[in-house]
Amino acid sequence: MVKAIRFYETGGPEVLKLEDVEVGDPGPGQARVRHTYIALNFIDTYFRTGRYALDLPSGLGSDAVGVVEAVGPGVTDIRVGDRVGYLIGPQGAYSQARVMPAAVLIPLPDGVSDRTAATLMMKGMTAQYLFRQVYPLHGGETILYHAAAGGVGLIACQWARALGVTMIGTVSTDEKAKIAKANGCTHTIVTSRENIAQRVRELTDGKGVKVVYDSVGKDTLMASLDSLQPRGRLVSNGTSSGTVVVDSQLLAQKGSIWLTRPAMVHYIHPRSHMLDMARELFDHVLAGRIKSEPRQTFALADAAQAHRALEARQTAGATVLVP
Repeated sequence: MVKAIRFYETGGPEVLKLEDVEVGDPGPGQARVRHTYIALNFIDTYFRTGRYALDLPSGLGSDAVGVVEAVGPGVTDIRVGDRVGYLIGPQGAYSQARVMPAAVLIPLPDGVSDRTAATLMMKGMTAQYLFRQVYPLHGGETILYHAAAGGVGLIACQWARALGVTMIGTVSTDEKAKIAKANGCTHTIVTSRENIAQRVRELTDGKGVKVVYDSVGKDTLMASLDSLQPRGRLVSNGTSSGTVVVDSQLLAQKGSIWLTRPAMVHYIHPRSHMLDMARELFDHVLAGRIKSEPRQTFALADAAQAHRALEARQTAGATVLVP
């Protein structure tokens, strides 16, 4: 038996319960992983509240690192004792151990600790697919990135700096502005006292930017559209403030804007491609261009408290749960 978070109904953080669950032996194509760190991601709150549907009761979480304890028949590229991480697969990462499809496990290189890797699986791979696939950045671009001091945001700041990209990042407080700038964000906009679109126009000599990465959603939609150049790209990669609903005519009025709502699952397959994505990320980490450590740590038993802090915007950077 191991400890794991389960929930039986959707709702607030209080629906999360710590329980004893049985973890069996891995079957064909599977591996059992003993977790060392579990990542907290904003998408976890979407499943908890029912914004993203799950069959209940259910576990929670899709992002963790740990050590392989056992492998099932047919598993050849993952071995007992390997340090691995994952970011896709069935919900249930909020647990001390679990059985997973071996095909989703990513070996961790020497020189990248479990603690660091726990902040990189979902968040670092998200930065990779946003910056290198959804709208490929090569250097020299000026971009607007919302929530620059968040878990993905701080990695994005460093990746933008490594690429030679001028990043304008929005943050909610002056303290978070300092954190974002320390991680490579070129300019920050403090949304509690500055007009986003107006400030972007000032910083770009009135031109606006070619791409906006917007994980906030409803509250920042108009500011994002008003910050774009004609035929610019709005990458709606999250909806923490509410769902984005856009009339196509508005996109025309704002300058023939392209809008995409990307999902990791459509950018990470096949497995060979996922491993290439991870290799690019880890190369930046090993070279010192991206540094990432948890800024907040909670015990697994305190998952509800961690969710409250995340939703109240009391966190900066990455948060992890310790089994």
